Amino acid sequence: MKHNHLDTTMMIIRTTILLLLVFATMPAFAQESALDAEIQALKTYCKPDIERLCPNVEPGGGQIKECLMAQKEELTVGCAQALQELKKIKQSM
Repeated sequence: MKHNHLDTTMMIIRTTILLLLVFATMPAFAQESALDAEIQALKTYCKPDIERLCPNVEPGGGQIKECLMAQKEELTVGCAQALQELKKIKQSM
């Protein structure tokens, strides 16, 4: 009988640890998916702005974002909002 009680206790401990690990990583996945969605919004809403304001800037290293931010008065409303949302998400990480 003790053997079954020990097995049950160990199973409860393992399950508890597994659940804690799963729940601990959930906020990171939520932030990543929010970040992915916001990057997609940037691609959608800022594409015309990038083509118009930063046509010769190579992607990578944040160069396009820097170019857009340097000309923020020229941005369309959609692109400006997408950049603001991306900034909020990155600050919360």
